[in-house]
Amino acid sequence: MADISTLEPASPRPGGLRGVIADWASDQRTFKNVSWGKAMIWIFLLSDIFIFGCFLLSYMTARMSTLVPWPNPSEVFALHMFGADIPLILIAIMTFVLITSSGTMALAVNFGYRRDRKKTALMLLVTAFFGAMFVGMQAFEWTKLISEGVRPWGNPWGAEQFGATFFMITGFHGTHVTIGVIFLLIVARKVARGDYDTGRRGFFTSRRGNYESVEIMGLYWHFVDLVWVFIVAFFYLW
Repeated sequence: MADISTLEPASPRPGGLRGVIADWASDQRTFKNVSWGKAMIWIFLLSDIFIFGCFLLSYMTARMSTLVPWPNPSEVFALHMFGADIPLILIAIMTFVLITSSGTMALAVNFGYRRDRKKTALMLLVTAFFGAMFVGMQAFEWTKLISEGVRPWGNPWGAEQFGATFFMITGFHGTHVTIGVIFLLIVARKVARGDYDTGRRGFFTSRRGNYESVEIMGLYWHFVDLVWVFIVAFFYLW
C-alpha cells in the first residue's frame, strides 16, 4: 500500500480565464445541482431565443429593405373609442395584462417555495386567466385587421411584407401563450389536489414536497412575457 505522505498533492486550479475554462471543462460547477427538468427548460428557452431572434431580424430586414412605405403602426393598430382613434390602446392593455401575469406567476413560485398549496394554485389560475385574456385580445386584433383587408400577402396601407411578418411573429408568440395557459391549468390542478405534497405518480410530478414544476412554468412564462416586450418595441413602437 502506498505511503500517503509520498503522494504528490493535487495541482491547484489555474487562475484567471484558464481557471474558468478548466472549471467548466471538469464540470465542477456546470449543472452540478441543476435538475433534469430545469436543464431541459433552459435548453428549450435558448432554442426559442434563436427562433424569435431570427423572426425579428427577418422583420427588420424586410422593413428596412422594402421600397414601399411601411404602414404606420399608430394608425393601423388604433381603436375608435370615445369618438376618436386612440393609437395602440389595445397593445398597451395587452402589455399591461401580460406583465401583470408575470407578477402573479412570481407569486405562485414564491408560494410554491413555501409549500402553500392553496395560494400557489390560486396564483397559477390567475396567471392562466390573464394569459387567456391576452390571447382573446390578440384574436380580436387579428379579426379586426383581417376584416380591414390585411393578409399575409398584402394590406391596404403599404408594404406587402407587413401582413406576413405581423401574422408570423404575433401568431408564433400567441401560440406560446396559449400552450402556456394550458400547462398552467394542468399544473394548477395538480397543485390543488396535492400531487406535489403526496408525490402522486403522473406527468409533471416531481418528488414529494417538491414544487419544481411550478418554478419551471415560471421560467417559461417569464420568457414569454419578455419576448412580448421585444415584439412591442420592434413591431408596434418602431
